[in-house]
Amino acid sequence: MQESTAQLKAELTGICRRHVGAGLLFSGGLDSGIIAASNPGLKAFTVDFQGRGQDIDHSRRLARQLGLKQTQVRVEREQALAALPELIKMLKTFDPALPNDLAAYFGLAAAKAAGVTVVLTGDGSDELFGGYSFMRGIKDLNVYIRRISADMRFSSNVIAQHLGLRLVQPFLDKKVVELALSIPAVDKIREENGCLHGKWVLRKAFEDVLPAASVWQDKRPLEIGSGMTHLRAMVESLVSEEEFLADLDGIKFINREHRHYYRIYKSFFGRPPKAADGLAACPACAADLGRRLMHCSVCGWAKELNELQ
Repeated sequence: MQESTAQLKAELTGICRRHVGAGLLFSGGLDSGIIAASNPGLKAFTVDFQGRGQDIDHSRRLARQLGLKQTQVRVEREQALAALPELIKMLKTFDPALPNDLAAYFGLAAAKAAGVTVVLTGDGSDELFGGYSFMRGIKDLNVYIRRISADMRFSSNVIAQHLGLRLVQPFLDKKVVELALSIPAVDKIREENGCLHGKWVLRKAFEDVLPAASVWQDKRPLEIGSGMTHLRAMVESLVSEEEFLADLDGIKFINREHRHYYRIYKSFFGRPPKAADGLAACPACAADLGRRLMHCSVCGWAKELNELQ
């Protein structure tokens, strides 16, 4: 295990230090904290929706401790609602995860406005090192991680390309991915001081660099950390219960928010293209699942945990 942590630390630190003066989407969480600690010369951008996110306090504290230059990007309701059509058109999706994507969008847009051309993100860390809470229930975690690692996609890549930015994702570097796949599952999700932690091996690798409060903090999903989760109720209010219950193109919607996203999607693209005969079709919107048999990139459908065993 010591060899793995040393290799991880060396690889990630080396990657981050190559990008002097670049930007960083910075939540103050473990992943962006590792990148910031590896290169305090980065320009950090932290998104906050209406002053309601959890990341602001965490990121301010860590930025001070690391001597990091931080820009706080405050987003108001009308800005977020106005950005939704552009984002949906850009990503070609009505996935309910769009509040997550909005946080990335505003962070990347702020970096561009500041004259930054290269931005680092923590994309891939949770997927490769067992960071999601649902992963604790998967019997053979490394088989699952190997499967998803072959086809990982992130909305930040599409957004960055649209904005004319170059994205650097240190956790997705080939050597880091290979290291992650070689590390036993028991070192990814493991107990420390009476608490079960995902990304345990990453935490151990950087516990001598980051403050303990940053290393052992719980994971905050991007939409919660940024406060974008509060946008959901605002979007829900735009669709009546009667409208939600009425059939629309045979699509299975999760809630009124999901239907609103589809309304915008349909205004650009029409109905989702159905999968051709013989190809795997999404059970919620009938779109082609492609190689991603566990998640639909069009509507956001995902397999239940019990189907991943």
